[in-house]
Amino acid sequence: MDKAELDRQFSDLYRAHLRDVYSYAYYRVGNHHDAEDLTEQTFLQAYRHFERASAESDGRPLRPWLIRIAHNLAANLYRDRSRRPQTPIEDTDALRTMHTTEDLVEGRDELARILDGVKDLPDDRREAVIMRFALGMDNREIARALGRTDGATKVLLHRAIKQLEEIVVAKGGAR
Repeated sequence: MDKAELDRQFSDLYRAHLRDVYSYAYYRVGNHHDAEDLTEQTFLQAYRHFERASAESDGRPLRPWLIRIAHNLAANLYRDRSRRPQTPIEDTDALRTMHTTEDLVEGRDELARILDGVKDLPDDRREAVIMRFALGMDNREIARALGRTDGATKVLLHRAIKQLEEIVVAKGGAR
């Protein structure tokens, strides 16, 4: 494949999955600045290995591959931060200021409790929940992204949802 065709195909991949990669990164790291950096790093790394990944994919979608790259980079970010602790600058929460009606406020509060509960899940369960509900990935895509079997992924999601319900109820949320 020539460079121009490779670049065109990568541009198509970028346009098709930019929102998914950014959403995953945002839910994973919790602020816009880090999510933007993580998204950029994900696509830079993907570009370096795109030709090989395309050849090895056998026509399967590359979204799980991209999410796996973002997953690994986020894990590296957390590992690096644990070695060099820093004080986070509070990020404005767009969900808290977007709407003003009472119905939306109630829904927003419940959503905030759920998102807060997601942070309390173990890493593998949090990853699976983010991929399933924030990105809309199916079990097979999640399994590929996490390097698990379809059955193990189904069990992981079931346990994650059950644990998340328990966390939200324990924190005073409705079931």
